[in-house]
Amino acid sequence: MRLGNFDFELPVFLAPMAGVTDKAFRETVRSVGGRHVWTEMISDKALTYLNSRTLEMLDLSGEDSPRIVQLFGSEPEVMAKAATLAVARDADIIDINMGCPTLKIVKNGEGSALLRDLPLAERIAAAVVKAVEVPVTVKMRLGWTEDEIIAPELAKRMESVGVQMVSVHGRTREQFYSGTANRDWIRKVKEGVKIPVIANGDIFSVQDAQKILRETGCDGVMVGRGALGNPWLIPQIDQFLNQGILREEPSLEEKIRVASEHFERVLKYKGERVGLNEMRKHAVWYIKGIRNAALLRDQIMQTKTSGAMKDLFQRILKENV
Repeated sequence: MRLGNFDFELPVFLAPMAGVTDKAFRETVRSVGGRHVWTEMISDKALTYLNSRTLEMLDLSGEDSPRIVQLFGSEPEVMAKAATLAVARDADIIDINMGCPTLKIVKNGEGSALLRDLPLAERIAAAVVKAVEVPVTVKMRLGWTEDEIIAPELAKRMESVGVQMVSVHGRTREQFYSGTANRDWIRKVKEGVKIPVIANGDIFSVQDAQKILRETGCDGVMVGRGALGNPWLIPQIDQFLNQGILREEPSLEEKIRVASEHFERVLKYKGERVGLNEMRKHAVWYIKGIRNAALLRDQIMQTKTSGAMKDLFQRILKENV
């Protein structure tokens, strides 16, 4: 699979997740062997206004290529300008969000709202493709509801205006994250276009990745919630699909070490107050499945300082090894 100047084997992507795939988490995933990561979705308007927080979200300094930036918006001209700004700040690939289901995004005509306006979605994609020389991709859902499945048609429209890859989450907007991802519809998207199609939804193990590829015929997979607290899942799947090697699950020592390094990155980029607040959710994800996880979760949520969080990590290790 090839996108612009980048050759991929069978790609395993870390999905863009709002409030999760920030610089600290991207670096953490790469530190354990993940190769292909995406930014959080970034507002096109906020970027064109050069909003300081948005520019921080777009900080790609020191990151390996391909640097993939996801944008969301509803106006072709603004999206085109934002894409140009992202490329000027070292984005190697621009992805357009046509799948976010949250109300605050949808009510502005962005994200999943574009699933109900295919001509507008097509104009946005065409404007971005025309504005930048790097590859443009699109992440979408199946449709608004089960009665409005439009992903196969949308993918064809995207291909027709020069989009080089689409990623399909096998749920509708109405589902949010309930139910199960529909692989039959992902397969129909793949069968309808010549550009690469990436399968997304309900990938929590190597076996899940194998199965979704077998059932859809897609060119790669995208892992979202399965990587929360488990950044190792990305390289595990990657190594198995591309080399036939099944990596061992990380030990508790490895989990605590990586969680601690992740926390240091969060503190570096976001400071004590914001960093501690954001790390609490990650810490809860990291300890999932260990002894007394429910009690430890409560203790994590009550930490007041970065020192207290670090001490708790070491106590968890001491009490569970």
